[in-house]
Amino acid sequence: MERVMEKAESLLKEWKGDSYTFGFEVLGKTGELVARQGKRALGIVADLGQGWMAGTLQTITDSLKAGGVETEIIIGAGPNAPREDVYRLALHVARTRPEVILAVGGGSTIDAAKAANVLATFSPQEVKKALQAPDDAAGTIDPYFGVGNVTKVKGIAGKSLLPLVAVQTAASSGAHLTKYSNITDLVTGQKKLIVDEAIVPQAAVFDYRVTLGAPMDLTLDGGLDGIAHAWEVFMGATGQAYYEKMKEVAEACLALVVYGLPRVKANPGDRDARQSLGLGTDLGGYSIMIGGTSGPHLGSFSLIDVLTHGRACAVLNPYYTVLFASKIHDQLGIFAEILKEAGYIKAKTEGKKGRALAMMVARGMIQFSKTLGFPATLADAGVSKAHIKRMIIAAKDPQLKMKLQNMPTPMEAERGDVDKLMKPTLDAAFTGDLDRIPAVDG
Repeated sequence: MERVMEKAESLLKEWKGDSYTFGFEVLGKTGELVARQGKRALGIVADLGQGWMAGTLQTITDSLKAGGVETEIIIGAGPNAPREDVYRLALHVARTRPEVILAVGGGSTIDAAKAANVLATFSPQEVKKALQAPDDAAGTIDPYFGVGNVTKVKGIAGKSLLPLVAVQTAASSGAHLTKYSNITDLVTGQKKLIVDEAIVPQAAVFDYRVTLGAPMDLTLDGGLDGIAHAWEVFMGATGQAYYEKMKEVAEACLALVVYGLPRVKANPGDRDARQSLGLGTDLGGYSIMIGGTSGPHLGSFSLIDVLTHGRACAVLNPYYTVLFASKIHDQLGIFAEILKEAGYIKAKTEGKKGRALAMMVARGMIQFSKTLGFPATLADAGVSKAHIKRMIIAAKDPQLKMKLQNMPTPMEAERGDVDKLMKPTLDAAFTGDLDRIPAVDG
């Protein structure tokens, strides 16, 4: 595994260069990175006041003082970045008028800080002009959902966002490295997505030592999210110009997380396993900057009231793997080898291809989840038939269309693909019956 870790480090340095500081004992460099962006910072910190965050925050504040940065600290966002938290944070940004935003936390707080930065920068008039947003929506986060809308407003307004430095505290979403901001409407139970290069943090820090004290549920969910990022993008890379690069990134990511997650569960203090998870989930972040996630991520957006994001993706991904079998032969071979080496596939995979190989990989993924104590079906996870209906409705939302287009076999809601292909796949995920998944021509 040492060779794979070295490969992962090389890939991350090649991608991010000096803008990303990662590894063990690097948290003290935060102040230096923030000072390069400005001397007055608003610190948005997750889990403020909780014991496991106290040491981390102290190290960060000491480094900020050493860097001559004046900082006001406020609490970050709740799980899944509720839109109410985004509005609260945007008000703080507008009130304090910092030179730089520092977001410290997992994906939810970093995503909320990205969105709050956007809201605090542009006026409703600028949003109306750039995006033709109606009066009742122009001052909200809604017009920004989708791809490239922040950049459109930025171009019309002639303004830049505040620089944002992200300090990651969980091996999970890769939010500290990416162009994504997932925001949730808790009233409807639906998550939506801003996708825009304009919101990528200017600098990021991830000290893998911080994860040693993280809650185990957070660690397990985050590792599964990393797998979902790499596997969904890798499946969708068939025929794309970026296939070879994605293969390189996905192979390392999947191997590192499959290796690291069970070891961390057995021994939370295993530094080697923590490094494996940190590097693996960082490569998951790299994956979603190369391509996009698809069906499992889309489905997870409708399950926030019953399942954490990582677990939702872990339940759904095996079933979508079978749906896409005819399009992902090479990808299946690579993942099958990783799962077999780790002991999650026992049968011989030599000579298997297409749907037969996909079934083996899907069952290997399910066995991996069961080893971690996670459910294997939507029903086991507490998902209802009403949730299935919500997932189907969300899949037809134009603001989430990119998820359909990212699939190895792109779906079009207008021609009935969601009902014809996605619904039976979700029904299979509900019951656990892989045979119910429709066959898609190669």
